[in-house]
Amino acid sequence: MESAPSQAAENREVEWQFDAIDTRPVERWLKAAGDVVTQGGAKRFVDTYSDTDDWRLYRAGYSLRLRVGQGGTEATMKSLSAGANGLRDRTEIAEPVPAGSLETLPTSEGPVGSRVRAVAGSHAIRPKFQVRTRRQTYLVSSNGSAAAEVALDATTIPVEGREPARLLRVEVETSGGPTPDLADFVGKMRDACGLTPASVSKFEAGLLARGLAPQRSLDLGSLEISSESSVEELAFAVLRQNFAALLRKEGGTRLGEDPEQLHDMRVATRRLRAAIALFEAALPAEVVGLREELGWVASALGAVRDLDVLIEQVEAWARPAEGLDDRALGAVAGVLSADRDQARANLVQTLDSPRYERLLAELTAVLRRGPMGASPSSRVPAVDAAPSLIKERYRKVRKGGRRIDRTSKPADYHRLRIRAKRLRYALQFLAPIYGKGVRALIRRTVRLQDLLGAHQDAEVAVARFEAIVAEEGNDLHPASAFAMGEIAERYGKRKAKLRRRFPKVLRRVGGTAWADVRRVMKRAGS
Repeated sequence: MESAPSQAAENREVEWQFDAIDTRPVERWLKAAGDVVTQGGAKRFVDTYSDTDDWRLYRAGYSLRLRVGQGGTEATMKSLSAGANGLRDRTEIAEPVPAGSLETLPTSEGPVGSRVRAVAGSHAIRPKFQVRTRRQTYLVSSNGSAAAEVALDATTIPVEGREPARLLRVEVETSGGPTPDLADFVGKMRDACGLTPASVSKFEAGLLARGLAPQRSLDLGSLEISSESSVEELAFAVLRQNFAALLRKEGGTRLGEDPEQLHDMRVATRRLRAAIALFEAALPAEVVGLREELGWVASALGAVRDLDVLIEQVEAWARPAEGLDDRALGAVAGVLSADRDQARANLVQTLDSPRYERLLAELTAVLRRGPMGASPSSRVPAVDAAPSLIKERYRKVRKGGRRIDRTSKPADYHRLRIRAKRLRYALQFLAPIYGKGVRALIRRTVRLQDLLGAHQDAEVAVARFEAIVAEEGNDLHPASAFAMGEIAERYGKRKAKLRRRFPKVLRRVGGTAWADVRRVMKRAGS
């Protein structure tokens, strides 16, 4: 086989996984493959898969394995990405565990321990099941360099009160990614030895053998909405959908490795608060009372998100084509990153707090209990309640928009942005009972909200830089202070451009799009 440059990124595992009826034909085939294959060592190890009682790591998209073998103890986190034709491409993060103890892992500052601590918070990590493996390895080379390791595994999964589950596996882990030559080698071995692509990983096999069925999302109740739904039933469906989204994104937010996870969690909190405000008259008082608590969480998320957006923009402006001093901008990004680290520490503290746990518990309980129909306003059909809810928010957008001109203060634009967001969410929440008739107005409201959001982002950025200069001006390098001035000027130009576009975008939130909504509301209520 010809060698290829390494494509395997750090913390990435790429391997083929096959089920086998018998691994002896594979051994014979490998031994006959010539000098590209050499026999490696034999190993025995015991893997203990663990998680919190409520499967926080699983919900964050990872498994946690503690492997005990002849070489010591190692902790590994793997992403739960699905395979295709037996090939799995996953994130794999490992660190040695000198004490060999699951209890000490969350106190580690290593790559696994720190991630486990971030995701689990105050929740203990507990063993779920064991997987015991006897392995024989073979090394596949290409022009004298290692290309892959073939592992022939005989695995047992102990099951209390029954015979253990057994697996025979052939795994091919690549050193440089799935090159065409290696894929050809694996394909020939598969066909010659009658191997079948594995449909489940060992972790997934362990879950099945032990009868464990963790869910990525909690079952909070029905999400169905019909023309017969009451306004309270509609409200509960909306709240359940967005609370489930918040929970799905919490693990990724805690890890802090993908800014979009935090962004999506922040959006979920915003939508929850908007839904509570929209349907307040139909909701139980205990739900309405949680809106302020969700605002507290949203504030912690927003502090990090605003800095993520700002850092991304500064890094983009550091490219040579932008004509700014990249070293000076690097120093600016460093200051912003330090602020972000502090904001993220505050966020994790928020998510680890008993106050946050109470919020989750209370919201989970009330959503699972479901609509009560306790008040006359909660029993009103959604099709009858919806028109006034939409019209009120539409009027506020139009009224606020008419008051704005190019001399208006940034706070006026920001207030309109909040009104546009409330209109957008109302339309989206009520769309299931109106269908396609509200789509055009939703799209146009999103464009208005995006424009006003960009205007607010620019305002926040300029204020941030002014605060940095005021607080750290004496310690800043002159080039960095100058770069901040240039950035502030660019943001100023962006704001001016957005203000010029604003009247046209505002006008489109009306006209035929609003006429379509009025028509569909009238038809649904008739």
